[in-house]
Amino acid sequence: MGIFSFRAAGEIIFGAGAIEDAGAIIKRHGGKKILMVVDPGFAKAGPLEKITEALQKEKLPFVFFDGVEPEPRVEVADRCGGLARRERCDFVLGVGGGSAMDTAKAAAVLATNEGRARDFQGLNKVPKAGLPKGMVPTTAGTGSEVTFTAVFINQEEKKKAGINSPFLYPEMSILDPELTLGLPAAVTAFTGMDALTHAIESFTSKAASPMSEMFSEEAIRRIGKSLRQAVDQGSDLNARTHMLFGSLLGGIGLANAGVTAAHSLAYPLGGVYRVPHGVANALLLPAVMEFNAFSSLEKFARIAEMLGEKVEGLSVREAAILAVETVKRLAKDLGVPQRLSDLGIPEMAIPGMAEEAMKVARPLENNPRPVSLEEVIRIYHSVF
Repeated sequence: MGIFSFRAAGEIIFGAGAIEDAGAIIKRHGGKKILMVVDPGFAKAGPLEKITEALQKEKLPFVFFDGVEPEPRVEVADRCGGLARRERCDFVLGVGGGSAMDTAKAAAVLATNEGRARDFQGLNKVPKAGLPKGMVPTTAGTGSEVTFTAVFINQEEKKKAGINSPFLYPEMSILDPELTLGLPAAVTAFTGMDALTHAIESFTSKAASPMSEMFSEEAIRRIGKSLRQAVDQGSDLNARTHMLFGSLLGGIGLANAGVTAAHSLAYPLGGVYRVPHGVANALLLPAVMEFNAFSSLEKFARIAEMLGEKVEGLSVREAAILAVETVKRLAKDLGVPQRLSDLGIPEMAIPGMAEEAMKVARPLENNPRPVSLEEVIRIYHSVF
């Protein structure tokens, strides 16, 4: 089995209606004045009232930051951290999708550390702990509520990079599937494919351990079983519950095993063309799986089985190919863009994107098969 390490975020509260106890839980973690970081769309949605009522019930004052952007820039994190300082908040609550939670995590450390968000992009560049923070995901996708990463675009350098530090692990997270019931079908599809990407890549990562694999495997099973239903029948609480739990498990898997080449190839799409992260991952995942499958046949064969395919009577090679075809079919059924050209990306941009992708080194190091610049270019062309 070898030596491995495993780390997880703080307290996790899961279940329908769990958000009603948010105020009491935050108080238990020392919160007295809350900075609530919200997606602009969710700030106008009815479910936000459940959260504000929970805080008011405990007489907790709060201020809003609703300037979160899709694929946020480093300046957004700086503004949010500045608001936490000015308002003398002592707890940050991220409510929404990955962008809101990433902004909240970054703001918590920017409130206590001198510097700007761009100064901390990279690994272990945050000098000291930030404010205590809690996350409330309203999509089943990023797993940001249990990871140590916050990703932002640096427009000056035209690149996307993460702040990666143990100080970004949330002290608590509340996952209430009722908050995901109003999610549009397209957003459910893209964020769900993002969660599946995390689960599959963390499972096949060279850094995976027997412990991280348990989380990744169960994430693949639950997402594979429930994603179509969550997209087709958005009011199905059972499907929403399995999706949110699958996303959580996938987040724990990726926090420990990392992700692989699909993420490296996805970063230039977001950094230059502002393609949403879930869309980029969903488009690239089948192509990267196809590239990797023969280097890890047994794992890919198990993925087919976890996704509900019948593999009895198939060779390991046939089952591995079936895993790739199953994910391709799922992405197509969900209306995921199938080509880079559908996103307005010109073919002439591929060499430059490939060079940028090669700079996103950690996922490439985790990839089960070595990836060269020429092979990245070929993968991009295969989905052009």
